Amino acid sequence: MFDFLDLDEYDLFGAFWTTIQLTFFAGVGSLIWGTVLAAMRVSPVPVMRAFGTAYVNIFRNIPLTLIIVFCSIGLGQTLRVTMFTDGSVDPTNYRLAILGFVVYTSAFVCEALRSGINTVPVGQAEAARALGLSFSQVLRLIVLPQAFRSVIAPLANILIALTKNTTVASAIGVAEAAALMSEMIENEAQLIPIALLFALGFIILTLPTGLLLGWVAKRMAVKR
Repeated sequence: MFDFLDLDEYDLFGAFWTTIQLTFFAGVGSLIWGTVLAAMRVSPVPVMRAFGTAYVNIFRNIPLTLIIVFCSIGLGQTLRVTMFTDGSVDPTNYRLAILGFVVYTSAFVCEALRSGINTVPVGQAEAARALGLSFSQVLRLIVLPQAFRSVIAPLANILIALTKNTTVASAIGVAEAAALMSEMIENEAQLIPIALLFALGFIILTLPTGLLLGWVAKRMAVKR
């Protein structure tokens, strides 16, 4: 189908593997930090609620490209944040890109989880508190397990969006799929075939994820 393109000259698999790694590490980080933010949003402590609310409202409304570029120029070049570079290879921009994705995506994870928390009947939390459980215990043992089950589908959409958003990492020189696509278009001067090739690659990455997590969401849905 793409025989007229000399694909042997390009590390197509390596570029998409970098995209997968960015998605995985940023997804895990966003889930952890987003869960912490969601706990802050429903916390009885006003300062924590204010911080969670401010964080979500700020970072959800800042363009992702601006966050990624700031991580590279502001943290990497100006403040000399190395992100645990071992000295042999410089993966700083790669790790700073993951940091930027986590900072941005966790705001959406937080809101998805908060909507899931709101679906848990208040009486369950009140009963748990009456038994002597602390707020953190109620959240960890009663509320969050049900909240996660009810927001698998929204979290799947966020993961798919994150996979597509990894293309922004090319703005700071991370060698992922979008960076290779730009290089191939410049070298081969074949815009439409190359764009179709990479579009197919992203469909292969995101479509099975959506179908699988959609099935999991139906299986794990909380019966009310």
